[in-house]
Amino acid sequence: MSTFLNQDRRSIGDLIANRKPGYSLEQAFYTDPEIYKLEVEKIINRNWILAGHTSQWPQPGDFRVLNVAQESAIVVRSEGGELRGFANVCRHRGSLVCLQSAGHADKFTCPYHGWMYDIDGNLIAARNMADDFDKSSHGLKKVSVGIIHGLVFVCFSDDPPSIDGAIRDLEEAMGMYDFTNLKVAAQKSYPIPANWKLAIENYQECYHCATAHPEYALMHTLMLDREKRERVSGHMYERMEACGIKDIFIDHIDTEARPGEIGFGFGRTAMFSKYKTGSKGGEPVAPLLGNITGYDSGQADLSFGPFSFVLAYNDHVVCYVFTPIDQNNSSCEIYWLVRGDAEEGRDYDVEALTWLWDVTTKADKEIVSNNSRGVHSKYYEPGPFSGMERMEQRYTEWILQELQRP
Repeated sequence: MSTFLNQDRRSIGDLIANRKPGYSLEQAFYTDPEIYKLEVEKIINRNWILAGHTSQWPQPGDFRVLNVAQESAIVVRSEGGELRGFANVCRHRGSLVCLQSAGHADKFTCPYHGWMYDIDGNLIAARNMADDFDKSSHGLKKVSVGIIHGLVFVCFSDDPPSIDGAIRDLEEAMGMYDFTNLKVAAQKSYPIPANWKLAIENYQECYHCATAHPEYALMHTLMLDREKRERVSGHMYERMEACGIKDIFIDHIDTEARPGEIGFGFGRTAMFSKYKTGSKGGEPVAPLLGNITGYDSGQADLSFGPFSFVLAYNDHVVCYVFTPIDQNNSSCEIYWLVRGDAEEGRDYDVEALTWLWDVTTKADKEIVSNNSRGVHSKYYEPGPFSGMERMEQRYTEWILQELQRP
């Protein structure tokens, strides 16, 4: 931790040690390339990130590409039916092999010199190589892939955090919604011209919701402080059991609590009583999920590691994935999931399904962009967290903890 920052002669360790408790991060944590380099090494490449739902790979040869910071992975359904991950890097001269974001392929051909790989990652053709060239030792390098009740995750580490605890402890909670048998009804990408931490910090707090998100604030009680939220949430708890929903709360977000495991959590939050789901007017937009039999005016919030967050309404699920691109740019990928047997046009309308979180994310993009511009100013200095920014504070403290990890 002795690396000196570009802006001054303080080390990263000094910057962390001298941070004022209860305040936001120093400017260097968003602007200094040395800190971003350390984040790539200690956080970005070591943690799981959501890459989609198993329904998006129905057949052998179906693939999707995930780009995170400087890394790129091909996630493909193998000949044996398993999902496998490979570094999207040719073993010849290092070119990207797959330039499409998704599709179907019987083989992958490097566009530079034509080396070919099968969907199990084996090198099957390489022109004009020496007689003693061994194709079997030049297959695509493997990338870790894990599945948590239908949600597919990628980690760019050969020794990723264990997901076994999440699979076990979330089985009942995610089973209520039948996550395994959902399908992706829509997917959208939102580029954000800001450091990845600013985007996720914004997602972690609803202090800004009343100001910036009038559509969201009309129906969600998270825009209230904790005391007010608890007072208006009784209707959800009264209806939950009749709707086939259990009151489950799991908080293993901090990895220190379970060393070597992915951080994860689950809990339910009330909406205002007249709203059934997250939609225009709060009316249903898709068939009820899993074994749920009605609407209790509630939603579930799930988190998986530092980049992936999920909102489960009674009739649809919204997955939020924040992807670091480089020091000053990130991306938000959103997946909308419905019952696997639901049909577009009959059971749901994509525009109605995506309306709330599309308009909210577009507003968040503007908020975070403005935040980034201010953070880069010579006048910026850390400010105190409010009582409604506890999760954001907890997240920033986790970041600092990970940066100091050996």
